[in-house]
Amino acid sequence: MSAREPIVSPEDDDLAGYDGNGRMCIVTRESGSPDELIRFVAAPDGTVVADLKRQLPGRGCWVKIDRALVDKAVAKKSFARALKTDVKAAADLGETVDKLLAQQLMQMMNMARKAGQFISGASKVDAAIRSGAALAVFHATDAAADGVRKIDQARKAWHLGMETEEEIPSYHLFSESEMEGLMGQNAFIHAAVLAGQAGEGVVKRAKMLEQYRNGGQSRAAGGAGRQKQ
Repeated sequence: MSAREPIVSPEDDDLAGYDGNGRMCIVTRESGSPDELIRFVAAPDGTVVADLKRQLPGRGCWVKIDRALVDKAVAKKSFARALKTDVKAAADLGETVDKLLAQQLMQMMNMARKAGQFISGASKVDAAIRSGAALAVFHATDAAADGVRKIDQARKAWHLGMETEEEIPSYHLFSESEMEGLMGQNAFIHAAVLAGQAGEGVVKRAKMLEQYRNGGQSRAAGGAGRQKQ
């Protein structure tokens, strides 16, 4: 590379021919920021792969964070047209992306745990909420209703006491057995993520996974970007 040639990031190839609105979903044709879209590239073997970290080289294309849209892109062969090459998108690409997002979230949870920013156990979660230390809470999808209700009461009490519009978000993404398969002994029934870089990373990835599974919308009550008072 000569001294006059600019350093090009992997994403720069994606913007060829786009207007000033930014990256465009190949299904909806709507522009969005990288945090609103998933990048896909062609692997050396000619298959389509998700580039969640947006670091893989070559021309990429984008799909909104929505499982249904990924499935639609596969069905309509949109990836080959967008990448301008003869690529094959596996029929189960949508499911593969879900698994990658789940693994990414679990890895960040383990990092947050090591950093002291992820705790589990109903009593610890309740205390973290009432002290204002919790950024978000997590429940196994098959957690007992009474345990979830008690933690929801703590969330409501914090919200009313702080007189803020922002609530502590609550995520229900995996069953206990699913977490045991992904996290082993670190599986939990109730957990909370605390302030810090790793903790914020957990919330960001949890929101992304929930959006992907729920038509691009997050159903977690509360705001992931809450600032502690």
